[in-house]
Amino acid sequence: MAGIDKTIASLGPVMQLAFVPTDFDAAIKHWTTVMGVGPFFLMENIRLDDMKCMGEPTDAVFTLALAYWGDMQIELIRPENDAPSHLSGEYGVRDRLHHTCLLLDDIQDAYAACEKHGAKILVEGKVGDEGAVIYADPGGGPGHVVEMLQTQPGTHELFAMIKQAGVDWDGSDPVRKLG
Repeated sequence: MAGIDKTIASLGPVMQLAFVPTDFDAAIKHWTTVMGVGPFFLMENIRLDDMKCMGEPTDAVFTLALAYWGDMQIELIRPENDAPSHLSGEYGVRDRLHHTCLLLDDIQDAYAACEKHGAKILVEGKVGDEGAVIYADPGGGPGHVVEMLQTQPGTHELFAMIKQAGVDWDGSDPVRKLG
């Protein structure tokens, strides 16, 4: 996908809604018992390689839980430290939509779209050996952040496994650890 003439939305469909709850455990309980979404797969203490916040290196650490609501991935995030990131400061909104996510094959398409449309890059970093991510504000401010994730080998399979676990889920084992 040649990115220089693309809008951010044309990079791909929204595949995820992400929230940063004040009470992470209560949010998981709400999503699993009230909404019937689950099971959630927990990834703890994530650190992005070469992570930068507003162009400056940062040591932000976060935990996330992923589940599917039909075809939509739900992500719940818990910051694990106070290092600058898209989860703190002005952009650290809680208990409402924090960001959406698009999957891409080439992170350069995201950089080109951000540059063309004046989107403010908040956080960027590497995900594994071949993946990358950008969190950008395309102009809506806090609560309107867009995550653009360049997948790496295994990403689609991991998401498919999480999605499949939610098909006919009976409510048992609502939180499962990964990694």
